Amino acid sequence: MNDSDRHRLIAEMLRERPFASVRDLQERLGVSPATIRRDIDKLHEIGVARKVYGGISATEPSTTARLSARPYDENRDIAVDAKRAIAETAAELVRDGDSIIVHAGSTCYQLGLKLARRNVRLYTNSMPLAAYLGENGTCHLTLAGGVLYREPGIIHDASAGAPDFFASRFFVGTQGISSEGLLESHPLLTKAIGELSSCADEIVLLADSRKLSIQPRNVVLPLSRIGTIVIDDGLSDVGAKMLEDAGVRIMIATVGGQA
Repeated sequence: MNDSDRHRLIAEMLRERPFASVRDLQERLGVSPATIRRDIDKLHEIGVARKVYGGISATEPSTTARLSARPYDENRDIAVDAKRAIAETAAELVRDGDSIIVHAGSTCYQLGLKLARRNVRLYTNSMPLAAYLGENGTCHLTLAGGVLYREPGIIHDASAGAPDFFASRFFVGTQGISSEGLLESHPLLTKAIGELSSCADEIVLLADSRKLSIQPRNVVLPLSRIGTIVIDDGLSDVGAKMLEDAGVRIMIATVGGQA
């Protein structure tokens, strides 16, 4: 397969989805990571696509692509300021001595950074967060057991069910939010969140306001299961009403200022 053929196939992939990782492209095209990175550089240079951390993104995604969920490798570099503000506000819910669960995902990762040196018992299934806390944290850390799934970056034992850990709060992110509830596209995340949701007194959702326009296919939890949402100040009146009607307490994190 020559350069032109690969570039055409990459462009076709990006019409179907907003992002493709280096690994995705390597598996699809059967070439080395070095070749894929050269292809990405070339497509970025000529303006066909945009080079992003970990792969390549469509420059002008279609409406369908904009409303679809992005993989962790790309999502962690999107709306970072909002995620940090959300994490700062969410950290105020945690008291010294608390036992908490922090799920995988880019916004929950930011919360984990805030709690790294706090006097808390923290359970996580996030491999990126576990690696950071192992190197930099002083909190009491408990890790999920099982297999590492690099995308979406979680450790999970499909045969074990809910862990033997109970928390005051379960902090969870989501790929999308609708009136039906929390939405995910990855079936493994659907299973993991469902199991962990039974292990805490309250479920706290951490989500930037973009998530109200993203509609993955799997309903993970109904909104009625969510006690509190911490969300940035881009929340619309319509979105706020939907959450309030479901009985969800809303905490607003002000981006670029104090929550």
